[in-house]
Amino acid sequence: MLNVAVKAARAAGAIINRAALDVEAVRVSVKQTNDFVTEVDHNAEAAIIENLLTAYPGHGILAEESGSEHGAKDSEFVWIIDPLDGTTNFIHGFPFYCVSIALAVRGKIEQAVVYDPIRNDIYSASKGRGAYVNDRRLRVAKRIRLQECLISTGFPYRPGDKLKPYLNMLGEVMSQCAGVRRPGAAALDLAHVAAGFSDGFFESGLQPWDVAAGSLLITEAGGLIGNYTGESDFIDHGECVAGNPRIYGQLVATLGKYSKFAGAGDKASVRQTLQDDTAAGDIASTTLPADKPTLKAMKVKTLVTGDSGPQDAPL
Repeated sequence: MLNVAVKAARAAGAIINRAALDVEAVRVSVKQTNDFVTEVDHNAEAAIIENLLTAYPGHGILAEESGSEHGAKDSEFVWIIDPLDGTTNFIHGFPFYCVSIALAVRGKIEQAVVYDPIRNDIYSASKGRGAYVNDRRLRVAKRIRLQECLISTGFPYRPGDKLKPYLNMLGEVMSQCAGVRRPGAAALDLAHVAAGFSDGFFESGLQPWDVAAGSLLITEAGGLIGNYTGESDFIDHGECVAGNPRIYGQLVATLGKYSKFAGAGDKASVRQTLQDDTAAGDIASTTLPADKPTLKAMKVKTLVTGDSGPQDAPL
């Protein structure tokens, strides 16, 4: 099954790489604001589904673009597919996107492939057999102090995404770690955590096809993955945090209060913080009366006109 998934991922990657040679010619549609789909997404998905169902016609399919339209509807074996994770990156020529394929058996992820077509790297895992990139065994990074870690994330980009809570989360994580990166493809972010290239990952608003394959890579590489409160059965929760066990625990301690599953007290605390931040922003944005120019304005006038006004005039 893993070999079939690798073959399907490579077929999709070939379509993506051909299109990348002239990305401006690719037809782009908008699913919703800032959420794009291209003909490449559809063609890559069709190639994956054809390969999988040719080998396993009795299996089910859950794909980003076509949903459950293909495959058996009641199978215990379901392939979870994102044919091009990082579409926005792809259409801008930003070299960070991937193909993600996972197999769930009775609801548990047992096979996973994340293919980086730019670098021709195959990240793969089978339940209980470890995770690999090409032929090299993967292990999560060994850092145990969050302040030494590089953390990856994804920014809110859709209408209705809760930007202010996210900015608070981001601020808390940034103040505790060595750096934060936002490459733009969650499946590949998770593969990089499994490989030890980054130490942890968190993001909200994710779908099963964004995280299914990456979740098995993480656990088979010795890491932990779950929702913000640390629950491991997270794939349908829309929020994800991952890292080695020590860093995962520290991220959960920071992010747990922002979870949709947080307790009433934590949710109230977050609401109060947001209200305080809003009030502080309103105060900060209050302008001085028109007859009292700011020091900055007076300096600008001096630079432009050379006129600093009366030397004894008070500011």
